[in-house]
Amino acid sequence: MVDLTPEDFDELVARALDTLPAELAALMSNVAVFVEEQKPGSPRLLGLYEGVPLTSRGHYYSGHLPDRITIFRKPIQRQCTTREQVVEQVRITVVRADFMNWDTDSSEYDKMAPCVLKIQLLRSPVVPPGSAKP
Repeated sequence: MVDLTPEDFDELVARALDTLPAELAALMSNVAVFVEEQKPGSPRLLGLYEGVPLTSRGHYYSGHLPDRITIFRKPIQRQCTTREQVVEQVRITVVRADFMNWDTDSSEYDKMAPCVLKIQLLRSPVVPPGSAKP
């Protein structure tokens, strides 16, 4: 388990979001990312998408509040042993949650996620805090 303050965790979430591929970030239309301790009754849930999937939005959709991706801090911290693992797990969790935004079956995510994550790692390497960007 990696021990982080809520502020440190928020910083790592911001780093993870900053390292998403630009193409994926651009597709996250009207989506806000939040951090909570953990979902009551679901202590192992890492993240959750709540909203109207893009495929279900029609001409009537304008003016809606943003969809929500919630990252749950405690389960991710329990699962990870380093700060870098936290960044990677948050990235994976956001990508998986965003697949729900596309109303995509989770089996499709399991097929595509390694490719998406490989692309993002090639384009956006994780830079340790205090290091100069490459």
